[in-house]
Amino acid sequence: MDMAKKSGGRLVSSAGLVNYYDSEDRRAVHINPVHVIAISVAIGVFIFLLNSFY
Repeated sequence: MDMAKKSGGRLVSSAGLVNYYDSEDRRAVHINPVHVIAISVAIGVFIFLLNSFY
């Protein structure tokens, strides 16, 4: 009986998270994943250059 209650609780909580993350908010900041990768690479190259010069 306890296992059924626990797994049922997980399903309800995970369904709530899916609904939370799937909701689209027009006021939210939308960032293109390509821009995130490009900025990360640029920061990595910048740090690499700083380490190589100093």
